[in-house]
Amino acid sequence: MTQYAILLYTPAPADMADMPVEEQEAHMRHAAEAEDLGGHVVTGFALQPSTTATSVRADTVTDGPFIEAKEVIAGFYILEAQDLDHALQIAKRNPATWRGGVEIRPLLG
Repeated sequence: MTQYAILLYTPAPADMADMPVEEQEAHMRHAAEAEDLGGHVVTGFALQPSTTATSVRADTVTDGPFIEAKEVIAGFYILEAQDLDHALQIAKRNPATWRGGVEIRPLLG
């Protein structure tokens, strides 16, 4: 199986803690749904709000996220799937698609 990073985006400056309880619970159920669809969630994490980010560009360190954006990365997980189509089938069911988005990237190596 191929491993994919699934990046979960929410509208800025929202974060996972701002989500209604029902939506947070839906995120937790998504891992079980991935297993039901033949995938496997290896690991995953919600991130602290983007306001806690520190960015490094060359030798300059600044507070805040790397770029200004309408959406921020709220969390991620690593998914094992048969192929990209299989990963897409699973990712489309992720609750992050309700008000933000999901980005899928195969891992190198």
